[in-house]
Amino acid sequence: MKRLAFVFPGQGSQSVGMLGELGAAFPLVRHTFEEASEALGLDLWRLAQEGPEEELNRTERTQPALLAAGVAVWRLWREQGGPAPVALAGHSLGEYTALVCAGSLELAEAVRLVAARGRYMQEAVPEGQGAMAAVLGLADEAVEALCREASTGGEVVVPANYNAPGQVVVAGHAGAVERAAAAARAAGARRVVPLAVSAPSHSPLMAPAARRLAEELAALAWRSPEWPVFHNVDAAPHPEPEALRQALARQLTEPVRWTACVERLAAEGAEAVVECGPGKVLCGLVRRIRRELAALPAQDPASLEAALEAVRA
Repeated sequence: MKRLAFVFPGQGSQSVGMLGELGAAFPLVRHTFEEASEALGLDLWRLAQEGPEEELNRTERTQPALLAAGVAVWRLWREQGGPAPVALAGHSLGEYTALVCAGSLELAEAVRLVAARGRYMQEAVPEGQGAMAAVLGLADEAVEALCREASTGGEVVVPANYNAPGQVVVAGHAGAVERAAAAARAAGARRVVPLAVSAPSHSPLMAPAARRLAEELAALAWRSPEWPVFHNVDAAPHPEPEALRQALARQLTEPVRWTACVERLAAEGAEAVVECGPGKVLCGLVRRIRRELAALPAQDPASLEAALEAVRA
């Protein structure tokens, strides 16, 4: 049986109809969404299945919906007799999902927390003042240098996500992001893709949100996770509750070091990585980072069964 790691996606993986087939086949999925919905006072399953898309894509709605989705798949995996992990990690919002699955926080507490997180992120930067863009085909160091050069006139842009070799997302003031994007194209980037987001996540512009989030984090009774959870800020575990809170608060203003997180999962002995939740964005990144790792999505009955068979082989 393969040694497993579990990963959980962040914003961008949501879509209207997500996990619909799993919910129809397995009552546990609907029950998990009902538990989350009751805590939030919002029908997350109906939102996930019917939209409207604009509402599902609102940051304060997206985050609890994706968290519920990831926890639902994790619970289903365990109900189906799927083996436990050696470690877990989540991309941005997915880090909270990983912590719920590892037993650090109850689902009800977590959905309320991430709804507040999304609201604080949205309110930290007025609409239109921040931006993000994905830079494909340049080395990390080249993107870092472009960001330093583009940060002028009181505007900043920084690497926000180190997603995989040759794939870095930048974030900051809209003008600085535009300058960095133009410089990246001139430097030979294969593509530069503006992202359809309104909040420049994982940048210094999120400092007001991080301060408000820190208060929410401090009010909750965190537990040490049952399995190691590698955090975005440094690809290290922070099992002590106070260190865990600090890592989550730092995550809003510091880059997601996803490449390093996947490298750490491999170093812990993981032979396969299961992505719990809608889509398979993280599976694609895992394959780019460590080709020898089996990357297994689990988002519908067919992919769940295939993943269970693959890890039992």
